[in-house]
This record gives sequence, C-alpha cells and structure tokens, in this order.
Amino acid sequence: MRKYIYQEFAAHVFGYVGEISEVELQKAKTDGYKTGDIVGKFGLEKVYDKYIRGTPGAKRIEVDVDGHPIKVLAERQPLPGNNLVLTLDYDIQRIAEKAIDERLRYLQSKEHRTKAKAAAAVVMNPKTGEILAMVSRPAFNPNLFNGGISKKNWNILIDNPSNPMENRAISGEYPPGSTFKIITSTAALELKKVTLKEKILDTGKHWLIAKGNAGGEALGWIDFNEALAKSDNVYFYEMGNRVGIDNLEKYARLYGLGATTGIELPGEAKGLVASRRYKEEVYEDDWYLSETFDAAIGQGFQLVTPLQMAMVMGEVANGGYRYRPFLVSKIVSPAGKTIKTFLPEETGHITISEPTLTAIRNALREAVLPGGTAAGIFQGFPISIAGKTGTAENSHGDDHGWFVAYAPFDDPQVVVSVIVENGGYGSQSAAPIAKDILSAFFHVQEVRNSGRGDQSKVQNFIR
Repeated sequence: MRKYIYQEFAAHVFGYVGEISEVELQKAKTDGYKTGDIVGKFGLEKVYDKYIRGTPGAKRIEVDVDGHPIKVLAERQPLPGNNLVLTLDYDIQRIAEKAIDERLRYLQSKEHRTKAKAAAAVVMNPKTGEILAMVSRPAFNPNLFNGGISKKNWNILIDNPSNPMENRAISGEYPPGSTFKIITSTAALELKKVTLKEKILDTGKHWLIAKGNAGGEALGWIDFNEALAKSDNVYFYEMGNRVGIDNLEKYARLYGLGATTGIELPGEAKGLVASRRYKEEVYEDDWYLSETFDAAIGQGFQLVTPLQMAMVMGEVANGGYRYRPFLVSKIVSPAGKTIKTFLPEETGHITISEPTLTAIRNALREAVLPGGTAAGIFQGFPISIAGKTGTAENSHGDDHGWFVAYAPFDDPQVVVSVIVENGGYGSQSAAPIAKDILSAFFHVQEVRNSGRGDQSKVQNFIR
C-alpha cells in the first residue's frame, strides 16, 4: 500500500500502484510476481518497481475442519523494499506547482483565457541532466488508486478533456514557436548565411511570401542580436530562406529534437522535426518555401516537448553537451546501504563555434533586458539570466505560451522550460512562472528581504 502524503505533489513523477493485470503477470511471472500483487503502474513506481516493492510476508497455518486456525506452522516476515533518492528539490517543485496553479487561475479569471487549464514545466541542471522539478497540470491524486480506484473517480479522470493523467512535461507535443529560433540562429550563423553586422529590412512582411510579424509590427533595419532578442519573424523567415529546410532539419536533430531524451519515465514522446521526407511520406506532396518559413519560426510541422526544449537550452548554456535527464540519484536499502548510484551521462554533443554560441547567448540575455520580449517580467531581477519567449499558434484555441531560460548568465546552474496551453503570449503566460521558479532556486525573496540586492552579494545565495 502507498500513502502519498502530499497528494497531487509530483504525481506524474511518482506515479501510482495497483493490482497486477493479466498482461503484466504474463510478462513478469519469471520475476516472482503472482496474481493479486500490487505493482507500479505509472511513473517511477512502474520503472523501479522491482527495487522498491519489497518481499511479501507469509504464514503457514494449520486449521481445523471448519477452517478455524489452530496454530502457526511457519512464518516469514515481510521485508520492505529499497528507497529511491530523487534529484527533485522539494522547494523548487513546490514553488513550480504553485506558480503554475496561480498563473492558470489568473489567465482564466483576469485575462479571460478560459481554455488555459493545462501547463508544464521542467527545471534541470544543465551540467548534469539532473531534474530538479517536473510539473504537469492538471494533475491527479495517486491515493485514489490505493486498493483499486472506484469507477466514479476513474471516469472523472478519463472524462476530463484536459487529461490529468498525461505527463505533459515529457509527452505533450507542441509547436515550439519562437523558441525554435535558437536552432535557426545556429544554422544561419554556423553556415555563414548571415553575419552579426548584416542588417535586414523588416517592413512587417517578408518580400517573397506575405508572412509577417504578430500584429503587423515592423522593426525596420535590424541585425541578428536585435532580431533574436525581439523575436522578429521577418528576419527569421529570411534565415529559413537562406538556410533551407534540409539544414534546419539537420541542426534540429543535432540539438536532439525528433528523438526521445532517454529520461527514465515511461511515455516520453519524440516530437517531430519538419522535413521533406516527413511531408512526402505522410502527405505525398512536395515541400514549399512557405513551409520552410513556418519551420524556421517553430510553426508548421515542428513539434517538441517541454523536456526537449529544456535540453536545447541546456546545450546552449553548457557549450553543446547533451546529458540524459534523470530523476533518481541513487537506490538505498532500508538499512541505508547504497545499492546503485546514477551519474551524469553524456548522450550527445553539438559542435557550435564559440562566436556563434556567444552571439546566441548575448541575444538571449538581451531578450530579458529593456527592449527584449521578456523585459517587463524580469525588470529588476537580481540574477542575470538568458531567456527566450515563444508564442505557438494553436488551431484549437488560443496560442500556447512558451518561455525557456538559463541562469546565471555567466555560470549556468539551472535551466527552466515552461509551456502554458492556450495561455497566449509567452511573455505574459509562461515567463511569470519561470520567474517564480528562478526566484525559488536563487532564494531571490530572501535576498530582497535581507536588503542584499547588489549582484556580488546575491552570488552568496546561489546554490
């Protein structure tokens, strides 16, 4: 039996338990499982069941002809299972969940975005792949499954159109919107299709295909730094035009998109990288330049998970290294002996020249400073961060809002990826959530309350 004392807290990470099914029994008979056993059904409960389930106790009892017990012939005491020590930080997880819940309520009540009922966030150490927090909303109470979930409660869960059983952090697939401009920037700079000093005229629409900026905004002559910091679509349409869909696909895959990250949770989605091959196989049609434009700004066929975008931001932060994200740091016996330890594992590396990395990092830093797309949210924030907003078009409702970031800018220790379904602009829906998470990580409230606001002293609060 399980008692999840914090109710919905980290439910999609922990998972839940239930009676073994016939299908599961057929697969696990050789491992000692039997009819009636309680096993992990979801999340870490499922993945690490054999480590944490323990050994059942048993009694052999002599009974009389009526079945009444007479004496105990033999007895075996039950043995508790091992413990999992997680990488999750309780405080950061708690604040992340609270921030999402509060923002969803705000968007629904104050911004009249009545469909903004779902969101996800991932907080990760970019130097190791350790997951510090993982949130998916709406959530469920895993205690409902203890002893078998009632039909009424099961129907409530599965009839909810927002699907609280889905871990959106790893299985939700969304257009990345302008967060994809990080990949387009890498391709354009590495392939020397543009220089940092070259200026491109943004009149509000591209001159080849009449695709433009949100609200018809026109920024005039802009260079790379301003284009990424202000998330200018026309500039990146032109980058897509120069780079081409094949190179956009190549660099997206070099960043690890279009494939699972390898996190130990079940149900991770691969996402989708836009490509000629995909369109030919699925739609039996040729590729068009307008679709390259869409792909360059993270629209069209492009799909990513919040975890994948955390990985992309982590690679920018750490110099191109991709680490397998993980949630369990070690397995410990009931007596306290370490059974198994999990260490950072490098799974890939994208080679990006230092000038390109520096240019992208600087532009992401500018995005949260005056003039950038997230400047209003992070005004006066005492920790230097780099971030990117994104607003992904959604045919089923309002746009989805994205925000991805890492901090501190000079020595990245944390990456945050947030998406709010039907939340509208990422700067208004996702960025405030990320700010609360980063405030928790760096104890920003403690800094302000103590009156220690200058940057040198703030560093004392960094973990």
